[in-house]
Amino acid sequence: MPQPNNITTFVRHQPFWRIALAVVVIAAAALFWFKRGAGSAQDAPTFAARRGPLEIIVTEGGSIQALEAQEIKCEVRVGYQGAKILRIVEEGYLVTEEDVKNGKVLVELDSSELQKQIVQQEIQYQSALATLTDAEQNYEIQLGQNDSDLKAAEQKVRFARMDFDKFLGDKVTEQIVRELGLDRYLAEATTNDVTDTANAEVAVHRSPSAATPVMPVDGTAVLANLPNAGELVALAGAVVPRDGTALPPADLPVVTPPQSGQGAPAPQPEPLRSTRTFRIDFTKYADIDLLGDGEAMQRLRKLEDDLRVAEKELQQAATTLEGTKRLFEKGFVPRTEVTRDEIAYESARLKVQTAQTAQALFLKYEFIKLAEEALSKYVEAVRELDKARRVAVSKLAQARARLNSARGQYEIQERQLKDLQDQLEKCTMRAMKPGLVVYGANRDDGVIYASQEPIREGATVRERQAIITIPDMTRMAVSVKVHESYIKKVKKGQKARITVDAFPDQMLTGEIIKVGVLPDSQNRWLNPDMKVYLTTVAIDGTHEWIKPGMSAKVEILVNRLEDAIYVPVQAVVPEEGKHVCYVMNGLKPERREVQTGEFNDNFIEIKSGIREGERVLLRLPETLGPGGSGLEMPAEEAPLPVPEPAPAIPTTTARR
Repeated sequence: MPQPNNITTFVRHQPFWRIALAVVVIAAAALFWFKRGAGSAQDAPTFAARRGPLEIIVTEGGSIQALEAQEIKCEVRVGYQGAKILRIVEEGYLVTEEDVKNGKVLVELDSSELQKQIVQQEIQYQSALATLTDAEQNYEIQLGQNDSDLKAAEQKVRFARMDFDKFLGDKVTEQIVRELGLDRYLAEATTNDVTDTANAEVAVHRSPSAATPVMPVDGTAVLANLPNAGELVALAGAVVPRDGTALPPADLPVVTPPQSGQGAPAPQPEPLRSTRTFRIDFTKYADIDLLGDGEAMQRLRKLEDDLRVAEKELQQAATTLEGTKRLFEKGFVPRTEVTRDEIAYESARLKVQTAQTAQALFLKYEFIKLAEEALSKYVEAVRELDKARRVAVSKLAQARARLNSARGQYEIQERQLKDLQDQLEKCTMRAMKPGLVVYGANRDDGVIYASQEPIREGATVRERQAIITIPDMTRMAVSVKVHESYIKKVKKGQKARITVDAFPDQMLTGEIIKVGVLPDSQNRWLNPDMKVYLTTVAIDGTHEWIKPGMSAKVEILVNRLEDAIYVPVQAVVPEEGKHVCYVMNGLKPERREVQTGEFNDNFIEIKSGIREGERVLLRLPETLGPGGSGLEMPAEEAPLPVPEPAPAIPTTTARR
């Protein structure tokens, strides 16, 4: 590097014109740099604040889809192995009304395994049908057998009652039967229908919560909830065992009755006990005035008649003997006559004793024996009727239960057979409505399954997987994802302009019909930091050139300011929590705080701080940049052009 003395020596040796030229160049350079720094604010790009209508538009891109579509899924329960596609129409095939009318096959799945299952199920179905038929016949046979048994038992009761009435008379037997409560018992036993009782028993035993009494067929079960249960026991005081001692009331077990509404059977009469033998004290009925016109009264009347005859004969024999003795004393008759009359008198006396003994024995023993025997036969016949009725109920309930079981098995097998046949029908999928055939996607809710194969012949599909979608081409829409910063502006019913990327010259109109409530789940997985909301915009009219899956841009008109002052969004700078614009005041920029309003992608509303026509800087000059105030703003090469008014969004459909 030259030393100072050397530089001075070098300058002194130079010509004057060279020195003057160097001074001029240095002065010009200094002046240029000075003017550049002083005129940077004046040369910065600016925009004149304008007043006029400002449309607040949210612009998003999306894809076209059908509002309604027929989705053909695999409805066959194929399990984990899936079902193979044997035949499928080509994608893009246009299903016509004629195809729908003719039932054109769109997809056919492999059904060989189902056909094997149907053959096996048909065998089980026929077996269940045979079992059901057998159970129905057995049930009808049991009904007839019950009817015969009950009629025979009722006939025995009638005959036993007739014998009872025949011996004591109907008035006495009616009184005895009424005292024992057998009349009411018989009335209930004969009025309760065996079939209804058996069906009710089956219904109660079906319910695990129902409290049901166990009723064995031997007639020993007792139902405490019956009206005659206590009455018959209360009469035990009037019933005397054979040994003559009083019997205590029978202790009857308490059985919890079924609750109402649980299919409880009709109340059953209390069965007569067969473990104890009772008899009525019939001695009080051993009176001709009390007995009716029966065998007992006839026997008792004959015995009394015999006794009266014997007494008359005895009286006559005594009178004859007394007269014979007087004649013998006078010598009118021989001794043999007296002896003969004495023998006749003794014979008459013995006849009276015999008649008295016969009457006493009849009243004390034979009358009671025959009466008890008739009552016992009648009570036993009633017991047999009760037993026959309960046996009939039990057997019919068993037959009914077997019938219900057979019918249940039959219905299960029939339902399984119909289900398999329905599954077989679902292996063939036919056209149900016209439209364009689109193969189902290999994803559900945006999640792609690596195990899925593309839809084609030979591919395996799983249950509920979409195979074909036939969209309704008359009602199309655009599905867009609106950023969370704009979602509060977007509302259902707002109008929109739609431009299809494939047809940029065609402007469509539409309306928002759905705004997502929650962020899109697919985007949440792909980019959790960005929240977007699925929004559906219905396209007005029908357009044949629109196809599902086309990309489109949607401009949603969220608001329209009719008289607003607006500037480009880059003219507003945030500083210390405030909005600031730099307005040209002469040749120098002036810093102003402004109050902003709504904005779109290009312009922002200025509510206060700037007047119409004032020019604002679109970027900060260098003197206010990093070397000045320290603010760092993006540079712009040229001012943003004033936007042309966008075409208005009509309220009616442009094309139909």
